[in-house]
Amino acid sequence: MNRTEALDMVRESLTAAVPGADVSALGPDDAFRDALEMDSLDFLSFVERLSERSGVRIEDEDAPRLSTLSGSADFLVARTR
Repeated sequence: MNRTEALDMVRESLTAAVPGADVSALGPDDAFRDALEMDSLDFLSFVERLSERSGVRIEDEDAPRLSTLSGSADFLVARTR
């Protein structure tokens, strides 16, 4: 998976987890949990959707790496090599 594909997958997973969220307004390093007012259940839904879409197993200790678009994309690219 390349970085563009990873970013698209992260955006799609965020949109599915938080319907109506303006994901297009997020910068690559914006903390999206705060920007999208995600609670812990929203974040868990995002992680589950991202894992399902990517086929990458995401552990609890990986969660801090999934706080921005850029960090999430980097995580996916590294795990799919």
